[in-house]
Amino acid sequence: MEVTVRLFAMLRERAGAPELTLDLPEGARVSDALDSLEGLAEGIPLVMAVNREYADAGRVLDPGDELALIPPVSGGAVATPWVRVSSEPLSLDALAARVRDPRAGAVVTFSGVTRDVERLEYEAYAEMAEERMAEIAVQAVERHGLCAAAVEHRVGDVPLSEPSVIVAVSAVHRGEAFAGAREIIDRVKAEAPIWKKEIEGGEGRWVEGTTPG
Repeated sequence: MEVTVRLFAMLRERAGAPELTLDLPEGARVSDALDSLEGLAEGIPLVMAVNREYADAGRVLDPGDELALIPPVSGGAVATPWVRVSSEPLSLDALAARVRDPRAGAVVTFSGVTRDVERLEYEAYAEMAEERMAEIAVQAVERHGLCAAAVEHRVGDVPLSEPSVIVAVSAVHRGEAFAGAREIIDRVKAEAPIWKKEIEGGEGRWVEGTTPG
């Protein structure tokens, strides 16, 4: 069956044409169409639309469908995810505002707070941590088709119940948003050079972690 693929902006320039025609087997999905384009969209976070309605990669295509590949829009999400390591208190509302996007139907946030002890003390190799957090966020945007992503980590003393790390992502659909936020927080905790000490009754203990790499 034939499916028309509409291309815009940098995708159009890469292909040298505003649209392509694909010959796909019956029952093919959006993901199959993307695979057949042989890396045309590599490195570009995309939103897909079928017949002018947003669609995910599992959408089944019918003969004559028009599939549009939509790169980030001018004036929409920033190209580079917002990341920061800071000694200041963190604001989840402010972070969520950074990922709002007219394409997004879902905004998912995560806040990791101090529990069980009176306070936590964080130390970070801040410059390297920010670079690694940015890499993680970029990869999550590309893997899950997010509109935008942002992550902040606090250093210094973080009292009981206050957030030490916050994540916000936006996506067209909630499934991608939840998956992207989960990937970012899990990888930041495992890979960013940040260390945590539990303080209770004036005594401190560094929390054992994993070796990044």
